[in-house]
Amino acid sequence: MAGNLVSAIQKLNPQIKFQGVGGSQLAKTETEIFCNISGLSVMGFFDVLKKLPKFLKLKKIILNKINVEKPDCLILVDFSGFNLRLASAINKRIPIIYYVSPQVWASREGRINSIKKFISKMVVLFKFEEEFYKKRGIPATCIGHPLIDLVKPVLQKQEFIENYCLSYDKKTIAMLPGSRKQEIKIMLPIMLKAAKLISKTIPQTQFIIAKASNLGTQIYLNECKKFNLDIKIIDGLTYDCLNNADASMVCSGTATLEASIIQKSFVIVYKTNILNYLLYRPQVKIPYIGMVNIVAGEKIVPEFIQFGARPKMIAESIIELLQNPLSANRMSQDLKAVKDSLGQPGAAERAAKLILDFL
Repeated sequence: MAGNLVSAIQKLNPQIKFQGVGGSQLAKTETEIFCNISGLSVMGFFDVLKKLPKFLKLKKIILNKINVEKPDCLILVDFSGFNLRLASAINKRIPIIYYVSPQVWASREGRINSIKKFISKMVVLFKFEEEFYKKRGIPATCIGHPLIDLVKPVLQKQEFIENYCLSYDKKTIAMLPGSRKQEIKIMLPIMLKAAKLISKTIPQTQFIIAKASNLGTQIYLNECKKFNLDIKIIDGLTYDCLNNADASMVCSGTATLEASIIQKSFVIVYKTNILNYLLYRPQVKIPYIGMVNIVAGEKIVPEFIQFGARPKMIAESIIELLQNPLSANRMSQDLKAVKDSLGQPGAAERAAKLILDFL
């Protein structure tokens, strides 16, 4: 999302120069990347502890860069555990804009104090976030969700099926087990076990795995070889996998909103290290984990979380969606309402104009 925002700002004002910390998408812009974030992805408290020295080093590098370059503004994107500590260390020396809000409305609301003290402007993606911050006296503007512009399947069904040697006569089930190695190792075996149960009830099924482009194929093959299933691993075409599937199993996260925008039936699956779960679960103050359900304000998509992430239950839910058109159509209509609530296209451009006006 940072890359799209930078591109939108530079389109409005080509004179603005960016320096930053980022990955492959930000590197495609004219940003001077002084630190690449590859390898800094974390999943849970104990993963953070392992990489703490790297985060401390990164914080020092950024603070030194700010002291030398004296930028007019700092834009923080998501990643609240690191970014709010960075904002505290900067301590109002320069204006700080936060793009993609920390989920303080879901857990650890105490972070609001840091936001109120150190952040000059919140640029948020959901209307309920704007209302949340304004009630607490924090300047916030909702610009809608950038995914509305980004989620665009590119292949027609015939082309997709022929390209990946799929069958027109079989039901297609997609699996999206996440984008981190830790997630794949935990989530994919659960999904594959559910797939095995689905294939026993509905033999005419085929399965596709939406491979994360940042990961190698072998991590997927290591799990798939344990199951005698008709599976294709498809790289870099997540939206096409969702669009051409009759139903999907989706790891909780941004992918649930992507699936919502495509408006195809799916279920949410999530499991983490038990110690991480026991540490974080008591802090969560909302009834749902899937962003699609949070936005909807009700459970419109089944959630199978932690101890509830049982292959048998997941399989039964997918089978219900496949065999009961009324259930699938009802979910599709509910997903359309969620999509409509995410705003109109052009979120990055609106964010860019807002930031330039602020400066």
